[in-house]
Amino acid sequence: MKFNPKHRATPDRRSHSGRMSGMTLLEMTVVILVLLSLISILFVGANAWKKGSDRTLCIMNIRNVQNGIRSFSNLYGYNPGGNVPGLQIRIMGLGKFVEQTPSCPASGAYSYGISFGNDTVPPVGEVYLQCSLSTTANHVPADITAW
Repeated sequence: MKFNPKHRATPDRRSHSGRMSGMTLLEMTVVILVLLSLISILFVGANAWKKGSDRTLCIMNIRNVQNGIRSFSNLYGYNPGGNVPGLQIRIMGLGKFVEQTPSCPASGAYSYGISFGNDTVPPVGEVYLQCSLSTTANHVPADITAW
């Protein structure tokens, strides 16, 4: 192959029509706006996912404490509505029915035995642990009749 000086690459980036190749400022602005809108949709979706997972974890905490109460009362022969001094201490702790005291993932506060007493085994259909966000963040199981 011989070197032909007429086919040398030009230093400017002009195409055959004489225009510069690349993106204009308007095209770059449109791309940035589309990316920002997609990112904002992602954040809205992530926030909804976080709220849903917080609600699920809160319901799981309520369910675990409820299962611990029922297991304790079945094992030691306490009937629903029966008084057990120090009930919370007997079911929660290392090596007990509930390993550690639960905390609400959405920064709510848990209360124990509000409607029937802290040392009373709850009647069937009532929960022992209630979240302060139960009315605002819907941190309540849909059906607790069998609990």
